[in-house]
Amino acid sequence: MPEAALPVVNHYVSGAEFVSTSGRTAPVYDPALGVQTKSVALANAEELEVAIKAAKAAFPAWRDTSLARRQQILFTFRELLSSRREELAAILTEEHGKVLSDAAGEITRGLEVVEFATGFPHLLKGEYSENVSTGVDVYSTRQPLGVVGIISPFNFPAMVPLWFFPIAIAAGNTVVLKPSEKDPSSSNWLAALFTEAGLPDGVLNVVHGDKEAVDGLLTSPDVKSISFVGSTPIAHYVYETATQHGKRVQALGGAKNHMLVLPDADLDLAADAAVNAGFGSAGERCMAISVVVAVDPVADDLIAKITERVAGLVVGDGRRSCDMGPLVTEAHRDKVSSYLDIAVEDGATIAIDGRGIEVDGDAAGFWLGPTLIDNVPTSSRVYTDEIFGPVLSVVRVATYDDGLALINASRYGNGTAIFTNDGGAARRFQNEVEVGMIGINVPIPVPVAYYSFGGFKDSIFGDTKAYGPDGFHFFTRQKAITSRWLDPSHGGINLGFPQN
Repeated sequence: MPEAALPVVNHYVSGAEFVSTSGRTAPVYDPALGVQTKSVALANAEELEVAIKAAKAAFPAWRDTSLARRQQILFTFRELLSSRREELAAILTEEHGKVLSDAAGEITRGLEVVEFATGFPHLLKGEYSENVSTGVDVYSTRQPLGVVGIISPFNFPAMVPLWFFPIAIAAGNTVVLKPSEKDPSSSNWLAALFTEAGLPDGVLNVVHGDKEAVDGLLTSPDVKSISFVGSTPIAHYVYETATQHGKRVQALGGAKNHMLVLPDADLDLAADAAVNAGFGSAGERCMAISVVVAVDPVADDLIAKITERVAGLVVGDGRRSCDMGPLVTEAHRDKVSSYLDIAVEDGATIAIDGRGIEVDGDAAGFWLGPTLIDNVPTSSRVYTDEIFGPVLSVVRVATYDDGLALINASRYGNGTAIFTNDGGAARRFQNEVEVGMIGINVPIPVPVAYYSFGGFKDSIFGDTKAYGPDGFHFFTRQKAITSRWLDPSHGGINLGFPQN
């Protein structure tokens, strides 16, 4: 079908579709079919400004909406999202390529944050000290920032926006969301669902775009904060640009997550974990395990067990009964695939080659099967780069201390895991490793919604993590009030319960 005849994903502003007139679009593919199925509008500066103005206009009324009313809307949104999750999962699979079960899991993790956000009145409570001086009281309140910007990546088109906007909105802010142009439809779907739940027009707006839209959010004087998830170079750019324009920023960057396997570990459990965490969602997870650090003498046995498990995986169209789907675009697939040639050039061994595999899907899809590379030199780009695909490296070390030193030398500090049956070794590891999220016999240690998500070093810019208590602190600012009242007064008689 000619591109001009394909449907266009437009912006969502003030509770309705906002048709772009910028004249610029980007292709959106079905990765399992390898064909373009729609286009997405790319905003110009004027269209972005319309969304920001809508959010700014909606802010005063939303800020002053009672906590009870905000909570009712959040509960309704939660119920709608839970009841229609299969519809959203189908959108994720069509545009991202992940299998339906993985898409459903993504939605479940996003729902956890929505559920956490419904309890927001407790998290917005201030403090009160009576009679700090004679007749003088001091108390604090937490108030919203205003218009906030969210820039989300392609790998979790529903979950990552859900990490941020339910908390921002619960706290009384209004939002302009710029999702990835690779898989944009889920953001519009979520925004429309929130409108259906009763969210006033202009509180949540979606603007699609590229660098022009990103830079517009980073520099607009009306946008008070930026939440970002993506690669480290872009996260650093977002942080520097936004802070130079007076914004508070939480910018979550890249990762190279290591899994340390000690000689006393249950190797069957470790092999299952390596396959699940290395190849789930085609490795397109910031919390994927990228490197298995095998302490002598477990490497050969562990590789054999991983190889046995990979042989049973079915790669194909996520709408079928498959274990792993395609990568998101052809260009991304080719970039990931190129690392196999780099590995050979650098002296590593390809234990499992994911190129040219048989798939349960269209031959034109963006396929690369599970890939295992042994004896990866730490100087190789296969080790140092965030590959963001189904490529699992094995690095052999002699001791626990060597493995710990290797992990701590990484520029990244997002997630890590240790597999062992030694409680003392695990406790030592959690204390000594310089990483923000740690799993002990758990391969993907993403915290539940009432804790906060974020790493160390080049995996995060800014000092506030995502969701959990940090999320509410990020999207609010504190006021301290010192008061003295000389004359008592009252507001009249009303024997009923207040409703809103």
